[in-house]
Amino acid sequence: MSDDQDETEAFRALLRGLRVPHAGDLPVFDPDTAPDAPLPLFRRWLREAAESGEPGPHTMSLATAGADGRPSQRTVMLHDADERGWHFGTHRTSRKGRELTENPYASLAFHWMRPGRQVRVSGRVREAGPEASAADLRGRSPAALAAALAGSGRQSETLGSYDKLLRAFEAAYERAGREPDATAPTWTLYVLEADEVEFYQEEARRRHVRVRYLRAPEEPGGWRRELLWP
Repeated sequence: MSDDQDETEAFRALLRGLRVPHAGDLPVFDPDTAPDAPLPLFRRWLREAAESGEPGPHTMSLATAGADGRPSQRTVMLHDADERGWHFGTHRTSRKGRELTENPYASLAFHWMRPGRQVRVSGRVREAGPEASAADLRGRSPAALAAALAGSGRQSETLGSYDKLLRAFEAAYERAGREPDATAPTWTLYVLEADEVEFYQEEARRRHVRVRYLRAPEEPGGWRRELLWP
């Protein structure tokens, strides 16, 4: 067997031997107790993930696709979740911003390993508007503000050298300290208006629970709830 084959077999053995870590017993999710609408359940699950010690429970995968239909994915932070939808921010000139302009639909995915839970959220995305975007930027940390200032109009563009990045960030840090209310013209707060939300709870014997909400204005709370095979 060649060295490449040995390495491949070792890697496969590593994958087969990995186990998902859980903090003690998994919580029990009785789908009959799920609320009529997904938002209250999502807020409760995120709070419980935070209380379990899950690192960064507000981080999520964001999937978008441009006019060519080719998907792209990255990890971003959730800024809010309310009756309007799930909120996140980025530069409208970034790859995800450009793709949302071409195709205003996206999907979010939350994965909380400690309680063995996932949530997927899909729907149309809209811009929250200039005032909301500016307020979102003001609510961020000084370091996050500096990053937004440095990346304004440049995020996802080709970088000539790392030194250029360092110089841009030094100038942005200095400006953020001098102007805590500074704005980045391209910074945009987006709101995903969900039409589908799925909750997934792992179970020790793999009898996982999947509950899906589908937008249905004629139903109580505006949603239809259904169970899915795991």
